Amino acid sequence: MTVTSLAPAPSSARTTKYKVTGLRVLRSEWAKFWSLRSSWITLGVAVFLLVLFGAVAAYTYSPDAVATGGPPGPGGSGGDSDAVSLALTGVTFASLAIGVLGVLASAGEYTTGMIRSTLTAVPRRLPVLWSKAAVIGPIALVLTTIGALAAFQLGTPGLDGEKISLALSDDGVLRSLAGAGVYLALVAVFGVALGALIRSSAGAIAALVGVLLILPGLASLLPDSWYDTLSPYFPSNAGSAVYALHESSDALSPGVGLAVFAGWVALTLAGAAFRLVKTDA
Repeated sequence: MTVTSLAPAPSSARTTKYKVTGLRVLRSEWAKFWSLRSSWITLGVAVFLLVLFGAVAAYTYSPDAVATGGPPGPGGSGGDSDAVSLALTGVTFASLAIGVLGVLASAGEYTTGMIRSTLTAVPRRLPVLWSKAAVIGPIALVLTTIGALAAFQLGTPGLDGEKISLALSDDGVLRSLAGAGVYLALVAVFGVALGALIRSSAGAIAALVGVLLILPGLASLLPDSWYDTLSPYFPSNAGSAVYALHESSDALSPGVGLAVFAGWVALTLAGAAFRLVKTDA
């Protein structure tokens, strides 16, 4: 009897190798973003605060409060108030929520340890940071712009007959509302950069609050000449110029304000990119 040795037949299946591309990294970050419950919650909170405070400020506006020396309403009723500034009363609160969203999108991976798997899959590292910013920025831009428009439209009936009442077709109104969306989108990217730079959710959130809210107050301790010169270039002050309906004498123009705040964001992103490349996760 002849014994025939059976050699394993060569497999016809071919192992598919996928190349890491920028588009695939972007799709991965998109999937991660929407798979997290915190993304939905934080986005919802940001838009809700933007709409809620804007509508409440419009319906509680009282020009008599300033005339009689009483406290202004929630909208900060004052001589220079207008329908747009009231509608955008919630921008400060929304900026904190949307900034926290950006922080969690980047620093959250360091907290859970998932960043090691991410960087193993994407050894070049930098596409991860760019993709996170590219995902969260447009999402924040679209949703917060819609929120700003909704706040303005909901508050319009509450200002019917008031001198400060405006319509969407009035000069600068759409530009200001869109500017609020641009500012909040940049805040979201700023949060991503801070999270990647500090690599701690708590630390990055504290830095975000400090830069946007506390720094302008601390700067008031400077000599008046220094404060007047530096104040317009602080991140939050430059950002507020982006969505201001009327340019103030002590503030930047909308275009310059956008350039300055975008510069702060770019500088933070550059620092995060440098640390991402030069240090271990």
